[in-house]
Amino acid sequence: MVTERQEQLLNTVIQEYINLAQPVSSQLIERRCNFGICSATIRIDMQKLTDAGFLYQPHTSAGRVPTDKGYRFFVNHLLEKGFFDQLDSEVENWVREEIRDTVKFIQFITKKIAALSSNLALAYLFNKKILWKEGWEEILQEPEFKEEKFVSGLAELLKNFEEEIEEFKINSGIKIYIGKENPFSKAKDFSIIISKCHFPQKQQGILAILGPKRMSYEKNIGSLNSLIKLLEKY
Repeated sequence: MVTERQEQLLNTVIQEYINLAQPVSSQLIERRCNFGICSATIRIDMQKLTDAGFLYQPHTSAGRVPTDKGYRFFVNHLLEKGFFDQLDSEVENWVREEIRDTVKFIQFITKKIAALSSNLALAYLFNKKILWKEGWEEILQEPEFKEEKFVSGLAELLKNFEEEIEEFKINSGIKIYIGKENPFSKAKDFSIIISKCHFPQKQQGILAILGPKRMSYEKNIGSLNSLIKLLEKY
């Protein structure tokens, strides 16, 4: 069982880790957040969350980092509460103007998602079997990619994704794969947010965001969800 305070603490640790890309300590939580409790109590709750498998401690003297289980708990609660519209009026106006040109439309939307997410954005058109990829510059700026294993890991994930994209079992809604949940090997350091959608002229396709597990899930899911709802109007 996770108490309400522990849930709030877990969400805060995850959000701080997403922002800082480094282990989060009890002192930092006490300094930045008004929990109304001392750092010793925060440490006790963080240890309980670690024992329960939601966090882990990379080194004895380090702060905590979310596990796949911690991210999953966080994402499930985001999905329960729903999302605000993440797209600006520029996108909606552009969609109305360019809806007849499918290729130009998909290129623009893929670039927009990449810019919003700072991750790799992909769009796939089933009937033409074309895959668009945008966001290399954005994602390679993320601190994880200072390590060579992340670069090679992303390349392997993308290769598997391209080979098996037709096999994705997505019935409806947005699917989120976190770390070891990914249906591909060697993808434990990454997350995928993916959904089927209808592009202009009633053409079916897929939109996806690929990035490190330390991605901004609320923003990314919100952007994808808003875009899919927008496309349903046309």
